[in-house]
Amino acid sequence: MDSMSKHGEFREDLLTPKEVPDWFTYPHSFIRIVDSGLAVFKPWRILKQPHISSRMRGLRERFPDRGLIPFALRMDCDDVACWEQGEMPRVVIVHDLASPGWERRKGFDDVAQWLRAAIDDFLEFDD
Repeated sequence: MDSMSKHGEFREDLLTPKEVPDWFTYPHSFIRIVDSGLAVFKPWRILKQPHISSRMRGLRERFPDRGLIPFALRMDCDDVACWEQGEMPRVVIVHDLASPGWERRKGFDDVAQWLRAAIDDFLEFDD
């Protein structure tokens, strides 16, 4: 099933309309990142279907008091970049699999600020 971006474009690689909560639309800057083909810049990778849905279900089970939409995964640890209900367009880094209350790592004003930090991680990362 296809997903719709903020601008009404159908996307197979993102959340389906049934999965997207009422409070959420993909930021245009994120759609530009996906459209650019920038998907893996170790240690980060942009999540696509079916990994978005799977990670979102897991976050909902582990942190039921938070409305989180994951969009990127740090591959060398359990950090996930997410949007959170009531915090848009901020990006929060959640340490998935942590105990509730210990999961929040840091935040960014928006996707562009997160991407700059992720590129810094890429430049410093040596696998």
